[in-house]
Amino acid sequence: MGSFSIWHWLIVLVIVMLVFGTKKLRNIGQDLGGAVKGFKEGMRDADQGAGDANQKIAPGSGQTIDAEAREKNKS
Repeated sequence: MGSFSIWHWLIVLVIVMLVFGTKKLRNIGQDLGGAVKGFKEGMRDADQGAGDANQKIAPGSGQTIDAEAREKNKS
């Protein structure tokens, strides 16, 4: 038990390529890369949006935000 040698990983890679094919694996890789890129951009935008919101209302400025929460209809 423990780590696998390079030969184990090469055999697994060959089997995966035979089962799925290289075109499908390339498409999966592109989709996964696009998802990761989109996630990073979304996190960056959220951080910038949070920074903008914090700049608009400075802490200790004496401003109060009034809000009301409503329950969503489940229909």
